[in-house]
Amino acid sequence: MGQDQTKQQIEKGLQLYQSNQTEKALQVWMKVLEKSSDLVGRFRVLGCLVTAHSEMGRYKEMLKFAVVQIDTARELEDANFLLESYLNLARSNEKLCEFHKTISYCKTCLGLPGTRAGAQLGGQVSLSMGNAFLGLSLFQKALESFEKALRYAHNNDDAMLECRVCCSLGSFYAQVKESMKIALQHGDRPLQALCLLCFADIHRNRGDLETAFPRYDSAMSIMTEIGNRLGQVQVLLGVAKCWVARKALDKALDAIERAQDLAEEVGNKLGQLKLHCLSESIYRSKGLHRELRAHVVRFHECVEETELYCGLCGESIGEKNSRLQALPCSHIFHLRCLQNNGTRSCPNCRRSSMKPGFV
Repeated sequence: MGQDQTKQQIEKGLQLYQSNQTEKALQVWMKVLEKSSDLVGRFRVLGCLVTAHSEMGRYKEMLKFAVVQIDTARELEDANFLLESYLNLARSNEKLCEFHKTISYCKTCLGLPGTRAGAQLGGQVSLSMGNAFLGLSLFQKALESFEKALRYAHNNDDAMLECRVCCSLGSFYAQVKESMKIALQHGDRPLQALCLLCFADIHRNRGDLETAFPRYDSAMSIMTEIGNRLGQVQVLLGVAKCWVARKALDKALDAIERAQDLAEEVGNKLGQLKLHCLSESIYRSKGLHRELRAHVVRFHECVEETELYCGLCGESIGEKNSRLQALPCSHIFHLRCLQNNGTRSCPNCRRSSMKPGFV
């Protein structure tokens, strides 16, 4: 079966599928898979089979076709096809509750070099990762992923993605609510504070600032009571974002200043990075270039202090989507730098590095 005939048969299957003749559509697509020699056509029909089995709830079959699609993408040697196939593999594992595998495949998607499909599928990757974190009850990481997915949806006017993220946020809210109930029953103050912080972040993302502020206040009260200064930094960061949303930039800067003091007290470099980043955007919008430059400098100083850079090329880690390699000695480098370096030992400590792990 040639390229033109493959396209015709794929379209025929889609028409049958859209008219609810699912089994007939599957038969057409399976015949294409058996007879077509067109790799791109085979890739597309595998995508159709993955989607159809997902919607039918046949998740093991979905995974089977996703694995075949990965092999086809590798034959095509195209990063766009690889991104799409890894996303399907992540979704398949998400449906089968293999959440650690889902997160790993999502990270692989994000680590692929710049692709045309990245802008379109990046939101779906973040959504799948958020669902996996939610399945593992890692609420803060789940919410961060859902926030990224929502930004993709808004930036690309993707109403369907926005709808799917809102559905996931509904599940997230229900799980946090249940956790809050357990925390109250057992008098678990740290868990109560975490749940209140999550509730506040959810309302902030929905634009419901009137509800978010009291939740942040309650979370801050408990965080202060139990002496959780890292938690206080997270609360104040959320409060600052609320003030930014209300265009009250001076109040946002006040919250950031309090958070910076706490972050510096405990040596929380990641918190400082986030706060300097938010400060940059505020001073840029206010047109205060001297203050802007000061925070840009502090941001890069924090990057250096946290050693978030490759020990071989000196570039910052995390500014671009690059595949990393963690060696057994815990030193991390860009994968491309290690490959070009040609050594079998760690460039930093010279220890043998025969069993690397990918990040």
